[in-house]
Amino acid sequence: MLKNYLKIAWKVLLRRKFFTFISLFGISFTLMILMVATAMVNHLFGPENPELKTDRMLYVNRLKMTGNGYTMNSNPGYYILDKYVRPLKTPQDMTFYTSDYSYNAYVNNRKLPLDVRFTDSNFWNVLDFEFVEGQPFSKGDVDGISRVAVINEATRQNYFGNSTNALGKFIEVDRTKYKVVGVVKNVAANRLYTYADVWLPYTNIKEDYRKPQFGGSFEAIILANSPSDIDNIKEEFNQAFKNVIIPGPDAANYKSVYLHADTLVETYIRGVTSAEGEISITMFFTWVTLGVLFFMLLPTINLVNINISRIIERASEIGVRKAFGASSATLVGQFLVENMILTLIGGALGLLLAQGVLAYINSSGIIPYSNLAINPTIFAYSFLICIVFGFLSGVYPAFKMSKLHVVAALKGGNV
Repeated sequence: MLKNYLKIAWKVLLRRKFFTFISLFGISFTLMILMVATAMVNHLFGPENPELKTDRMLYVNRLKMTGNGYTMNSNPGYYILDKYVRPLKTPQDMTFYTSDYSYNAYVNNRKLPLDVRFTDSNFWNVLDFEFVEGQPFSKGDVDGISRVAVINEATRQNYFGNSTNALGKFIEVDRTKYKVVGVVKNVAANRLYTYADVWLPYTNIKEDYRKPQFGGSFEAIILANSPSDIDNIKEEFNQAFKNVIIPGPDAANYKSVYLHADTLVETYIRGVTSAEGEISITMFFTWVTLGVLFFMLLPTINLVNINISRIIERASEIGVRKAFGASSATLVGQFLVENMILTLIGGALGLLLAQGVLAYINSSGIIPYSNLAINPTIFAYSFLICIVFGFLSGVYPAFKMSKLHVVAALKGGNV
């Protein structure tokens, strides 16, 4: 019987090519958008080089100070991290580093833009960079203000040409030469807290980073021993800032300090909402889920209307089948099979479109060094969405079809 359903479904799809095209376009375009969005979200929040331990990481990167009519939003400075974050006992490890600075290098009279991040030596222990040459700079290099650098593969190619060995060579950044001690694989630019072209010891920063002020250009990543320690670290972190003393001239203008140790997802939510308190990830994803359902609802309604139109034009066929004893369950089953076939074809087209869009994003440089892909998890969710989409858009028309009266159907009646 299923074989007959498949044959009938194929003939029906070919009979009204315009309706079939509209249906396939709606399904494939919707699923393509969802798959591309899911791949980008997975690449943004999931474990990716070099942030492979995101389930054990807390990020400290948004400082807010208020009081006396003043409000300041910035990165924290080295002073506040060193004074209040470094003494924490619960973490396994932590690293302090700057947001990325933009400089221009010049190679053979050609300008080469470079994003540079200044870090401590723990940066290489907390994170999991893939070294293709050499090694990271050491604590001795940081303490000794050594002019050493770690660069990515793209910078090696752009600065040194086709040379496969950059170790021991010098790269000039902000009119200062640094000796290359390591080369790492490219980090995608959407990994906002670890991406760079060049990494240098933070002691080479030209401004006075030790000045007693809370605002600055630094960030921190705190590494927990296990995911279960995250809440304990947050509690210790919050306790450390309960009796914070604002230093220097800032004390006259500001009374309250807001600094949080957030998970990767929480950092982005806080950036969007500017929340001062704790972040509710559950509430956030509830709204995201509702948004996805609403997005899916629009093409589903469209497909329901198209399916009802198909029913009307097939009323006589349905009447004949009911006259020869076809049950409502049989007719519902046939129509659902037809709709599932249409949906799965649309899903396959959507998958191909998504692969093409992701390949374009990767090659275009819209997100530098990105490597977006549809992994097995994304594919499984997409397949599940196809099934749900096909069922939802087919169940109501199928039910209406099963209730069509035989005489009315034979006369080409309506539903």
